[in-house]
Amino acid sequence: MSGHGAPSLSTDATGARVVVVASSWHELVMDGLVAGAQAALAEAGVTDVTLVRSAGSFELPIVAQACARAGFDAVVALGVIIRGGTPHFEYVSAAATDGLARVALDTGVPVGFGLLTCDDDAQAIDRAGLEGSREDKGREAAEAALATLVTLRGVAPASSPEG
Repeated sequence: MSGHGAPSLSTDATGARVVVVASSWHELVMDGLVAGAQAALAEAGVTDVTLVRSAGSFELPIVAQACARAGFDAVVALGVIIRGGTPHFEYVSAAATDGLARVALDTGVPVGFGLLTCDDDAQAIDRAGLEGSREDKGREAAEAALATLVTLRGVAPASSPEG
């Protein structure tokens, strides 16, 4: 399982404004991912949380970018893509992944990556943070976004004194 060796990220992000951008496809899996992200945000002291739905995983980057530009401190992007019998899986996975990385780099706003790319429904359910799931990728994406936010705040240049 890919969660082996994962760090324990515990962050105090009190006062942060965070948006969870979640795809609308695969409702059961998405409900688990969103719940995991919301639980992690609450545990980190984040009380200003907005949930925004995108049509699908391909649309996550444009919605995440709009949210980052709207002034949110961090974005948690959640989606699931299940492999089918055509190359569609590879195109959507690559575009969404590249797009989310670009949002973070272009805006400087941390983007927690919670996009599941699975061969079948069982793999997605096993990563969705549902009862009986072995992993909670929604929680992990939220924790990563907050840890990155705290790190970036620590390395931001200090304001220069006026003079």
